[in-house]
Amino acid sequence: MKRRDFIIKTSQTSLALSALGVYACKNSKKTDQMMQDVKGDDLNSLFFKISLAQWSLHRALRSGEMDNLDFAAKSRGFGCEGVEYVSGFFKDKAKDMAYLKEMKSRANAEGQQNVLIMIDGEGGLANADNSKRIKAVENHYKWVEAAHFLGCHAIRVNLAGGVDKDDAVKAGVESLTKLSDFAKGSNINVLVENHGGFSSDGEWMTQVFSQIKNENCGTLPDFGNFCIKRGKGECLESYDKYKGMQELLPFAKAVSAKSYDFDTNGDETTIDYHRVMKMVKNVGYKGFVGIEFEGSKVSEDKGIELTRDLLIKVGKQLS
Repeated sequence: MKRRDFIIKTSQTSLALSALGVYACKNSKKTDQMMQDVKGDDLNSLFFKISLAQWSLHRALRSGEMDNLDFAAKSRGFGCEGVEYVSGFFKDKAKDMAYLKEMKSRANAEGQQNVLIMIDGEGGLANADNSKRIKAVENHYKWVEAAHFLGCHAIRVNLAGGVDKDDAVKAGVESLTKLSDFAKGSNINVLVENHGGFSSDGEWMTQVFSQIKNENCGTLPDFGNFCIKRGKGECLESYDKYKGMQELLPFAKAVSAKSYDFDTNGDETTIDYHRVMKMVKNVGYKGFVGIEFEGSKVSEDKGIELTRDLLIKVGKQLS
């Protein structure tokens, strides 16, 4: 390359890198300003802490627009204090210590607390078939160990696979007891979310947890997951969400603030947040409340912001 061409190309590269640096700096300042704006709402006055559930960004993650390793930075940008992972977004990494170390490092760098991992696709813990159920329990062991390494306090599991209600209660109790016994040594809680089927029936869940003796086993009540039976893309049988929350909250060790759509006042159109969060406060819960936006009328980022702002508004009213 001629000296003149080399100088030109070097200058162009320097300009490009300079522009990239300015862009990165602006983005960093934007994130810091967003966090400062959120902090201005005095999060410390709330009776709970706010985390971000990874499912809120499932479209970006599934499309490849966002990588699992960038989740902690994204959460920090919204002013959240903790992150709640979904196993499906790093399903082949449960035993990959180098990858888990990077996840932990990034969360620490962003000042984010690793809260929990939501586990899916590892088998039905309420399955009446004993061999299949034991296999499902053992499939969760690696996630208990991963959660422990990351510094989480819990994993979320599903009580799926049951056909008969009574049999499913018995199977669920046995599975949760076995898994919680294993998790106790890692100081990990095993939590069940109302996540469809029998688990979205508050009375059924009460039957299960009234028989659980393990202190490290509880529920993760979700504001919106009270559809018991689905068909052709719609809910065919639902459970009263407020009754369900009332029944699940006494066993809660985590809470999921589901949201779908908002009105012009910033209130969720299908869930009375003030009513639900008052229930949360009344049981003495003071842990993380995870933002889990699942709507489609606004972008994922906007939905997260609206849910966060609603939680802050309601939290300040109740605090």
